[in-house]
Amino acid sequence: MTSTRGRGRPRDPETDTTILRAALELFIERGVEGTSMEQIAKRAGVGKLTVYRRWSTKEDLIAQAVERTVSADLVPSPADVRDLAPQDIIDGALKAAAEMTASPAFRALVARMMGAAVSHPRLMAVYWEHHILPRRELAVALLRRAQQDGTVAADADLDVLIDMMAGAVTWRVLQPDPPDVAGMLDYLKAVYRQAGLYRPPAP
Repeated sequence: MTSTRGRGRPRDPETDTTILRAALELFIERGVEGTSMEQIAKRAGVGKLTVYRRWSTKEDLIAQAVERTVSADLVPSPADVRDLAPQDIIDGALKAAAEMTASPAFRALVARMMGAAVSHPRLMAVYWEHHILPRRELAVALLRRAQQDGTVAADADLDVLIDMMAGAVTWRVLQPDPPDVAGMLDYLKAVYRQAGLYRPPAP
């Protein structure tokens, strides 16, 4: 979690971006155990104090770096979930989601996070509390809209449904021969269709 600052010179968002990028690169290359705040500062070209002023631990920093990558253009806002039909939200995110999940960098990131869940539970705890849980709440709201529309069963267990969708994508990208962007787009459409969130256009 990013720390707050009091009075003084405003923070440079470009510095934040540079630090987050460095943290993500090191995490993918070396894992949690091979990444330190000092190494992140060196990779980012900033002083160590600059990093510590923004994040108190490397777990907080890595978790935010991962979330910024995963959430880019993919996570709907609460207003979108309230005002847009589930099909429209999915349609708007499909292409970006396929491009991201088909990338080698995303595959490496998923593998690192899976390993860290056991070897460094602190990282997963931070990521779960501050990033995954808010996104799951949005997913629940989206599925409830779909229940009202009649595309998701009224008695569906929404937590299980979310786990099934997330697990399907995770399993697919970790296979020895993962799909390319076109293949992942088709796969995501199939996943969302099974969940009741996507209807293919009429011929």
